[in-house]
Amino acid sequence: MADVPSVFPAPAVAVKNAPRARSAVRSHWWLPSLSDCFFIAVLVWLFAAGSGGWTALLADGDAGWHIRTGEYILDHGAVPKTDFFSYSKPGQPWYAWEWLSDVCMALLHRAWGLQALVLVAGLLIAATSTLLLWDVFRRGANTFVALVAVLLAVGSSSVHYLARPHLVTLLLVTFSMWMLGRDRQVPSPWIWCLVPLSALWANMHGGFLALIACVGLMAAGTAVEAFLHGDSPRLYGAGRYTLLAGACSLATLANPYGVELHVHIASYLRSDWIRELVQEFQAPRFRSENLLQFEILLFLGIMCVGSLLARKQIVEVLWVLFWGHQALNSARHVPIFAVVAAPVVACELTRLWDRWTASASRSSLRGILSSLAADSAPGFRRVSFWPLAVVVLLIVATPAGRWPQDFPTQRFPVSMVTRHAETLKHGRVFTSDQWADYLIYRFYPSQKVFFDGRSDFYGPQIGDQYLHLYQGRYDWDAILERNRIDVVLCPVEWPLASLLKRDAGWRLVEDGGATLLFERRAGDVPGAAAADPGPSVETVLSHPDGLMKHPEPAEREKGRFEATMSTARASRGGDSMRTSMPADEVESPFQETALAGGWRLPQGQTLPEFALESGFLAPQLLELDSQIRPLDGLRAGRRGGVRR
Repeated sequence: MADVPSVFPAPAVAVKNAPRARSAVRSHWWLPSLSDCFFIAVLVWLFAAGSGGWTALLADGDAGWHIRTGEYILDHGAVPKTDFFSYSKPGQPWYAWEWLSDVCMALLHRAWGLQALVLVAGLLIAATSTLLLWDVFRRGANTFVALVAVLLAVGSSSVHYLARPHLVTLLLVTFSMWMLGRDRQVPSPWIWCLVPLSALWANMHGGFLALIACVGLMAAGTAVEAFLHGDSPRLYGAGRYTLLAGACSLATLANPYGVELHVHIASYLRSDWIRELVQEFQAPRFRSENLLQFEILLFLGIMCVGSLLARKQIVEVLWVLFWGHQALNSARHVPIFAVVAAPVVACELTRLWDRWTASASRSSLRGILSSLAADSAPGFRRVSFWPLAVVVLLIVATPAGRWPQDFPTQRFPVSMVTRHAETLKHGRVFTSDQWADYLIYRFYPSQKVFFDGRSDFYGPQIGDQYLHLYQGRYDWDAILERNRIDVVLCPVEWPLASLLKRDAGWRLVEDGGATLLFERRAGDVPGAAAADPGPSVETVLSHPDGLMKHPEPAEREKGRFEATMSTARASRGGDSMRTSMPADEVESPFQETALAGGWRLPQGQTLPEFALESGFLAPQLLELDSQIRPLDGLRAGRRGGVRR
């Protein structure tokens, strides 16, 4: 009984101190924490007070068709299975794989327009950054090291800070890595929450594959660690994570398209055409500030691999190397690498920090910094109501001019589209994929487009025609005719713009400096014979690529080829007339003086002369220029082995 007095007084003390404890908890909700300051700083720094402001989140036009897709689902009560945005592939099967995100975007847009969309996008970015900071501190990172690693991750991820569904993937990847890291330290049944999360994720964005990849790598790495350590409990953990990866994979089948969605995404990610065409699927170019921050984080991650291998932490090694490889192959994966690698880098650098400060006295600089880091760490592990208060303040106090009323005029032809709304709505418009997204946003359901941001839907069949058109390839006019395109809205630097200016069948409606609007002339039939322009006309082929002047085989099969008759007219500024003639009426090879000798470089040389003097063969040009006498001497020099 002697032990009784020492055991039972404790509850009385706890009861006595309970009001004080509750008061301390309440005060924590009123006192701003350091993590609150970080959340607010990211939100204000990137958007509220940043140079681009909230409008920078609308720099990608895909948000336009996402909003209209969500409105379609809300109006019809069903997820679309076929296309309703284009006139190039109308009614063809289409996978609206981000349908739930589209619905959320449509609801936000109906509630408060684009303002609500960019506000929620900014909150998602700030929440992702703060959650990543919490994860780093949960793993025991030093304050200064944690801030550096997380800020590098935020800067790297900013390459993809846009109001699009992939922001959901960034948030869910961060949360999933927090759950996996926590379970790796202390296994918990809470890890199975990732299974229903996978089902939700699969209906919001195709990035759910990132979770399956991370869990699969964790299972493989844990198995290798069990072998290296000879630890049977680790082997049990490997089987547990393998089962988790399988359950998450099965959960993703709960989507409107079933397993067909997985097949479609797999073919999309493996497509060489997509990787060559879509910029975000290409390798990153280290020329911007955010990608330089990614480069620093990548180097730090690779440097940490050595110490991780020395301690046989194979899971972290696989995460860093796999996502580093993916990020180097595709800029789209840079944010995921940043989220995965930042906690690993922070923990490894903290080990170096501890070694650096281990022998330092408390009064030394190293000791002071170490104490400051330890004292400030608890402030990053709690939250108060202040972030919510600041968000409300931003909504109320931000001037109306700071909120976007439309897409940014620096990237989209907003004013020109407004002035020529009727022409665009009722025409078969050809424009860039981004501008097509904007036209869908402005004029759906009246507006149909040729090609927009859904590159996975159009594929090479329409995508190659899109490339040939805006690049002004040899078949540009045939594509316009075949698709009955009668309106072209294009940037001034497109090669197609120069061709349309010289084509009598097209009229320049407006030159906005950076943007041009063309309309096909009424009654014009592509390929119809034009009136004789007179003797001062110079004939050149309408093929803008290189030196190719012969019609393509497909054009010869049709029995006709088109030539552009260009004439200098001061009043028309270089307008042109078109004529077509049967292929059998044209000598083969074509008119030598017009098609070979008539082509001269600025210094006065003909192309065959330049070709021979420069040391490369041009046999077709030699045949075409048989009437050019000066070439005889050059040919003789060639036979004698003369080479410059």
